[in-house]
Amino acid sequence: MDERFTILIKMFSTAFGAVTGYFFGGWGVLMHLLLILVAVDWFTGWIAAWSSGELMSRRGFYGIARKVAIFLMVTVAHFVDLVLGNLKYFQNAVIFFYLANELLSIIENAGRMGLPIPKVFQQAIEILNSKSDEEEPSRHEQK
Repeated sequence: MDERFTILIKMFSTAFGAVTGYFFGGWGVLMHLLLILVAVDWFTGWIAAWSSGELMSRRGFYGIARKVAIFLMVTVAHFVDLVLGNLKYFQNAVIFFYLANELLSIIENAGRMGLPIPKVFQQAIEILNSKSDEEEPSRHEQK
């Protein structure tokens, strides 16, 4: 391998480690799982939209922005934990919330792709959708 390429990889790895250490307090198992679920959710959403003919670049860009916002929320929770004594309570709570959210979204995307979904998951998705529908009219009325 070219020596310049090796140095570039080492610089990138060092910078990535420093950034994740600062913004997330390190890269643990929960962060790794969150990254995996975010990527799988994006990919399954893309496939579901493509298979149903609903694939639009604007919605895709908005989806990616939402995924970035998840990690921004984890960063905010990390800094709140730092202020409170580096306990990681808030950060872990935020990560667990988004893990559950991403998992439900993956299941919903799988259903949109035609995969069979267990009844328990279908009921959970229906409950979340009904709660979401209850809140949406108030947002639309403000416009």
